[in-house]
Amino acid sequence: MDKATLDRAFDARFPADIKEKLSNARVAIAGLGGLGSNIAMMLARSGVGHLLLIDFDVVDVTNLNRQAYLIPQVGTPKTEAIKELLCQVNPYLDYETKCIKVTPDNVAELLTGYPIVCEAFDAAEQKAMLVQEVLTQLKDTVVVSGNGMAGYGDSNTIKTRQLMKRLFICGDENTDIGAGMGLMSPRVTVCAAHQANKVIQLILEN
Repeated sequence: MDKATLDRAFDARFPADIKEKLSNARVAIAGLGGLGSNIAMMLARSGVGHLLLIDFDVVDVTNLNRQAYLIPQVGTPKTEAIKELLCQVNPYLDYETKCIKVTPDNVAELLTGYPIVCEAFDAAEQKAMLVQEVLTQLKDTVVVSGNGMAGYGDSNTIKTRQLMKRLFICGDENTDIGAGMGLMSPRVTVCAAHQANKVIQLILEN
C-alpha cells in the first residue's frame, strides 16, 4: 500500500492539525514487553511519526500470551521483531531501534531529543531507575510509566494519575506478579492503552 493511500485514510479520521501534531511527535519506549510492544502498536496505528524502540531482550515463547509478537519471531531481538510488526501497520513512520540495556550512564545519550518517554520495564528497580534518571537528567522530558497490571482482576482499577509535573503513572499501582497473580494479556493491554492514550493527550495538548 502506498503512502498516499494511508494518508487519505488518516485524513478521513483526523483533522489536519491533529494529524500534523501526531506526525511530528517524537516518543521513546523503553522496554518492549507486554507494555511496550502494545504501546508501540497503538502509537503507530495512531500515526505518531517518530518512535524510538529500546530493549536488549529476544522474543521468547513465554512472551506470546501478552506481548505483540508472533510465533515465527521467537528468538528474534525484540527491537527487530516489533519494527517488523510496525512496518506491517505503517511502513512510512520513522522507527529507530536500540538493542541495548538502559542504565543511568546512557539515559541521556539514548533519550535526548524525545520529549515523551514511556517506561515499560518489567522489574521494579529498572522502572524506578529510569523514572529517576529521566526526571533528573532530562529537565523537560515527561515520563509515562506503567505500574501494577498483573493477573485477572478488575480492569477498572487501572487508572492514569499525574504523580509529579513530568510524571504520569498508569496502572493500579499495586498488583504485582510476585503476588501469585501471573501476567495475562487483558490487564497488561489495558495498562498499555492507558499509557498510549496519555502519550497522545500530551502530544495533542502541547
